[in-house]
Amino acid sequence: MADDKQLPTPPFHHIPGLPNFRDIGGYPVSGSSSGSTPGLPDGENGEPTKVVRRGLVYRSSEPSKITTDGVSKLQALGIEKVYDLRSTVEIERGMREGYGWHVKEWEGASRVFVPVFLDQDYSPEALALRYKNYSSESSQGFVAAYSDILVAAASPGNSFQPFKTILEHLASPSPSPPAPCLIHCTAGKDRTGVICALILSLCGVADEVVAHEYSLTDLGLKSRHAELIKHLTSSSLLQDHQYGAERMISAQREAMLGTLAMIRKTYGSVEKCVIDLGLLSPDGIRQLRSNLVVDVDSEEVVSWQNHAKLLL
Repeated sequence: MADDKQLPTPPFHHIPGLPNFRDIGGYPVSGSSSGSTPGLPDGENGEPTKVVRRGLVYRSSEPSKITTDGVSKLQALGIEKVYDLRSTVEIERGMREGYGWHVKEWEGASRVFVPVFLDQDYSPEALALRYKNYSSESSQGFVAAYSDILVAAASPGNSFQPFKTILEHLASPSPSPPAPCLIHCTAGKDRTGVICALILSLCGVADEVVAHEYSLTDLGLKSRHAELIKHLTSSSLLQDHQYGAERMISAQREAMLGTLAMIRKTYGSVEKCVIDLGLLSPDGIRQLRSNLVVDVDSEEVVSWQNHAKLLL
């Protein structure tokens, strides 16, 4: 079992009982002061480097097993909002099957229930299609599944409007930055991965870096792989399909690169996608960037190229 104390920090934080917890900030914004190569930080000559603000947006797997010490660490980080992207059906099934994926709340933070998939989306037909996409050999299966996530999150029929709710929080017009927040689903990989990719892309982070941040789940989730695979193979749709279950919990960078390419092919740009789906207005995007993009010294940029070597 992997020890998350050995994960690179930043972006990971060791939160007892909460695997795959990391900060999505600290990554360089492309084309800032010196027009450097996409994905590489500016600031080589001493000028400030633009990055995504750290200490504001965190992501993780579901928090049901967090310890008292883990809660204290989250409180110390100042996290005030916890966006739970799971559905009621999903939570109840995890409880019924003995995984203990109950709702966890703690003092100082409010849980915001914003399911991507509504209960009616968990029909056998919908599950079969979704599982087939996830367990496909090709990354295009993930791209199709992530397209479904984007559509479901922005659907007018979803009154919770999960992605809009999160983006509007981050685009709050105020003199001070928005309150720190945690975004999670069950594994903290797919639904969480799509919204975090939108946030980073809107800030101007290069696709290569966004895909790398997504792929870090392969490191952060190792301690829960056996649990999640057992859960997936308990479904009649994935019985005796160990490889398919392993594929489902993987986070290969090609899946996110393909998803971002799909968004641009469909909408023209990530910004236009967010506008067309009604997730943020053009002014909202500008405000989000104002809130999230900051200047730092080059040594404060997350060393993502070095971390990528850990995934080889």
